[in-house]
Amino acid sequence: MIICTSKMEYPFRSQCQRVQKQVMVNGEKERVSLLVMKKLVSRGSVDAVSQQMASHPQYLESFLRTQHYILHMDGPLPLPYRHYIAIMAAARHHCNYLVYLHLAQFLRVGGDPLWLQGLEAAPPRLRLLDHINKVLAHQPWLTTSSHIQTLLKAGGQCWSLAELVQAVVILAHCHSLCSFVFGCNTDSDFVPLTKSPNGTPPTFCPFDAANGNANVPQSLTAPSEHIARRRSLDSSCDMVCLKERIQKSQEEQERRDERFLQTQTLQQTDMEEEEETVCFADLSRFITDADFCYQEFARRDEDRFQVLRVQDYSWEDHGFSLVNRLYSDIGHLLDDRFRSVATLPSMHSPDLKRAIWNYIHCVLGIRYDDYDYGEVNQLLARDLKLYIKAVACYPDATKTPVCPLSWTLLKASERIHVNLLIMEARLQAELLYALRAITQHMIA
Repeated sequence: MIICTSKMEYPFRSQCQRVQKQVMVNGEKERVSLLVMKKLVSRGSVDAVSQQMASHPQYLESFLRTQHYILHMDGPLPLPYRHYIAIMAAARHHCNYLVYLHLAQFLRVGGDPLWLQGLEAAPPRLRLLDHINKVLAHQPWLTTSSHIQTLLKAGGQCWSLAELVQAVVILAHCHSLCSFVFGCNTDSDFVPLTKSPNGTPPTFCPFDAANGNANVPQSLTAPSEHIARRRSLDSSCDMVCLKERIQKSQEEQERRDERFLQTQTLQQTDMEEEEETVCFADLSRFITDADFCYQEFARRDEDRFQVLRVQDYSWEDHGFSLVNRLYSDIGHLLDDRFRSVATLPSMHSPDLKRAIWNYIHCVLGIRYDDYDYGEVNQLLARDLKLYIKAVACYPDATKTPVCPLSWTLLKASERIHVNLLIMEARLQAELLYALRAITQHMIA
């Protein structure tokens, strides 16, 4: 039995985490603002997902840490591969919002634009992931050790076990995030923003200023610098000295403005080219077998489907140790997410949250022998069950679920909390099926 403490520190070296240790935040409101700022990406704007999650800052911190680790920190997969895998995952659910974000990030980390023509243009190793991507997204109970063996023994295009585990984590992360995006109706309101507001260069992070980064844009430092210089003038200077200083300051400012304008022009040209590539990307080119979708998991079909019983294979006893061994530290990060969402302060009773979690696992073929499933019907209204199932099993831009009528009396933060539960339960379910298949392959 693996026991993890609820408060764990992870030795990450990312810039935002270093700054987080330096900045003392007072009060919940400031804490929310800090966490939102952490997600100011290269486009110079706060992404909509973080805005939604900011109502639960404890969870948001855990989510951002995990997402940053799998997409940007050390790992067996190169950065362009990671974002391309995320594109493949989000495309299965026609999630324009996530596909666009990762298309942009793919280009910014040096990904080959030709790959964006579709799966056929991607390297063969990435194309091999298409089948397990499809299965995990729609019918994860079909994941078997044969899928793992195909990837690990594909001749010159084979995957290593460490690479495959990271790829599976990215797939499951993005599939479940699609559920959150559609549950919060983020995708329908999404409008691509490729040009940074206020002329902020796309590589600038607001935390650079707090961290003393010398590459902070001149447009952001110039006003305060000019004011500081003006206030530092000695009041006893004569008029000649004063005029010289003013003239020199103006000349320096003009030179800075000219350099900044030239830089912005080049960056804007690059971004417009990138925007053209991104906006005209057809999601269907990243999808094969488009008719493959979620089907009801039928327990009566014992010959076809094997129920995953948590008593036989669980996250705590099996999945955590395996994934953490093959992909260092990710087990702790994922475990922290599962614990965070379960312990969030909420109007919802623990029994209701457990019913939501177990119901999602049930419709995905995972059963708890020690749970009375009669509680699901007692605690979850029918319209809420329909909503949960739609968001968890078939989120799609063309099938945006209708919010239950019972939600009209709930605060926005409580509705978001339910969507977080849906996302994390689905994430854990996909990971359990994939890790069980890997385990079966390793012991075969």
